[in-house]
Amino acid sequence: MSETAPNTTVAIADVSSSTTAESQPPAAAAIVSDGILNAATKRLFDIAAACCGLVLCAPLWAIITAAIKLNSRGPVLFRQQRPGKDKHPFVLLKFRTMCDNAEEKLPQVMHLNSDNGNGDPLLRIQNDPRVTRVGRLLRMTSLDETPQLINILKGDMSLVGPRPISRQLDNGDPRTHLRLAVRPGLTGVWQVSGRKETDCDYMLEKDMEYLRNRSFWYDLKIILKTVPAVFRGNGAW
Repeated sequence: MSETAPNTTVAIADVSSSTTAESQPPAAAAIVSDGILNAATKRLFDIAAACCGLVLCAPLWAIITAAIKLNSRGPVLFRQQRPGKDKHPFVLLKFRTMCDNAEEKLPQVMHLNSDNGNGDPLLRIQNDPRVTRVGRLLRMTSLDETPQLINILKGDMSLVGPRPISRQLDNGDPRTHLRLAVRPGLTGVWQVSGRKETDCDYMLEKDMEYLRNRSFWYDLKIILKTVPAVFRGNGAW
C-alpha cells in the first residue's frame, strides 16, 4: 500500500441497508457470525502476543528509529486513518518507509502502478521511487508493520484478519462490507498468499475464505504460514 500524508482521513464507504451484514441472506450472515468464547479467546491471545512482541521488538525499534532519522527527513512513524471493525476508523501505525512528501508525489508515479489497466483499487508500484533505502529494507522484511502491535494492544486490530486498506474499495461488491465485520489483521490469508502480487478481487476472495473458516486454530495456522511468507518476501515492496 502506498503511504500518504500523516493523519490523512480515508473515505469509508457508507453501507446501505441492502449490504449490511445483518441484512445479508442467512448464508452470507453465517460468514460473519462469531461465538463469544471464540472472540474472547482470540482477544486474549492478541493481547498476550502483542505484549510479547512489544518486549522483543523494543531493542530493534531503537535501531530502526535511528536508521529512519539518519536516512531521510520526516517523522519516524507513519500514521493514517483506516476503516476498522464495523467501519469504525482508527489510526494505523507503521514505520515510515517513504519520503516525507510521498502523497504530493503520488500523481507522478501513478503510471508505474500495476493495475493491469482494469482500474484495480490496490496500489502496486513495485519500484516506487518514493520509497527510501531504509524503507525498502523494512518493507522486504515487513518490519515496517511491527508498530501495529500497538494497534493490536489497543483493540483496533487483531493478529490475524483482513488487511486494513488505505484506498476505498468498490461499494457494489458486498465483500467489501463483509470484510469489515471483524477486526483487521497484522497478517492474514491474503498476506501469506502473495499480497501485492495479486489483485483486489483475489484479496476479497481470501478475506471471505478467512471469514468462513476463522477459529483460534485457523489463526495459528496463518501465523505459522506468515513466518516463511516474510522470508520469501513475495509482494513485500
